[in-house]
Amino acid sequence: MAVYEYRGIAVATGKPVRGIRDAENPKALRAVLRKDGILLTLATEEAAAKAKRARSGVDPFKLFRRVSSAEVAMTTRQLATLVRAGIPLVDSIGALIDQVEKEELKTVLSRVREKVNEGTSFAKALESHPRIFPPLYVNMVAAGEASGTMEQVLERLADFMEAQSRLKGKVTAAMIYPIVMLLVATALIGFLMVAVIPKVSTIFESMDRALPWYTQLLISFSNFAASYWWLIALTIGFGVWGFQKWKKTKEGRLKWDSFTLRVPIFGPLIQMVAVARFAKTLATLLASGVPLLKAMDIVKNVLENALLENVVLEATSSIREGESIADPLRRSGHFPPIVTHMIAVGEKSGQLEQMLENVATAYDSQVETRVQALTSLLEPVMILVMGMAVGFIAVSILMPLIQMNEVVQ
Repeated sequence: MAVYEYRGIAVATGKPVRGIRDAENPKALRAVLRKDGILLTLATEEAAAKAKRARSGVDPFKLFRRVSSAEVAMTTRQLATLVRAGIPLVDSIGALIDQVEKEELKTVLSRVREKVNEGTSFAKALESHPRIFPPLYVNMVAAGEASGTMEQVLERLADFMEAQSRLKGKVTAAMIYPIVMLLVATALIGFLMVAVIPKVSTIFESMDRALPWYTQLLISFSNFAASYWWLIALTIGFGVWGFQKWKKTKEGRLKWDSFTLRVPIFGPLIQMVAVARFAKTLATLLASGVPLLKAMDIVKNVLENALLENVVLEATSSIREGESIADPLRRSGHFPPIVTHMIAVGEKSGQLEQMLENVATAYDSQVETRVQALTSLLEPVMILVMGMAVGFIAVSILMPLIQMNEVVQ
């Protein structure tokens, strides 16, 4: 079957509709839509539509079509429910296609169902869409297919993705307020520098009096900002572009990620997030039947820190040579002693998955506590810094005016 993007008119309401359906050919698509009460006006095979967007070079709706991990988690939860109810996999995927609203996810699921219908394994079909179904997802599904525990694996996947989404959401939400405060402060101070101070400085020029050093400094900086704002914008833009390009290199990413782990306050928080992600991901993979070495390779790619990725890579090599998991992690010095100790205990007792779950739960809790504390600390600091900057500008402007008034009296 082919996947089509179609447009049509709902017979009952007369309103235009659009969507994605799979059919043998356009004629069969027209018949299927007619049964649903839709009059087909345009049908484009999905591959051709995708090629057309690629030729245009610009896709203004790409951001809105992006499938989030929360949407994938919800879809996985629904699929687990359908499979547990005894509905065949192909029919379950078909039910999801009718259920989901995101067009890109609907398209991908249609293509996955088509491949499964042709005899391809579910994991292999998912592997063709790594942007939506990462290696972790694919390998867990493959393990579920091999062991006959697909519904349990899908539920674990949904739990895992929802937990990761919640953790990411907490960190992101905690950083929104300080970032907004910083942007507002920057915009306010920029407005004062470019629009207000140049007008006030003309008053000072008519005073024919020596100005305090801080007022002279403020006026000089304001004149520079008003005259060379384009140079400042270009410098910042090129600086950000150069930094991003450097950070994408192997050496640059390693140096930057190593630096972030050493930053006071934020460094320990980044380490906690990475350790929680490592423990939760490894526990989920092992509990789903994924072999240890394969699981370590997958975990390496979810840490989002080059230094810690290298640590896990070296640990994988050591494990391949017969070492335990805990020893190479302990030698690296980048995993807290309590974590390596609990992993060692889990290996000796045969309860590694449970110990990793305990580590993940403990560190998730610590991350939440640290984020709340950090947010509580950042708010007054941001207000203080913003107040000092605005206060300096106010004093620099008002003091000469007060001195002039005293002279007049």
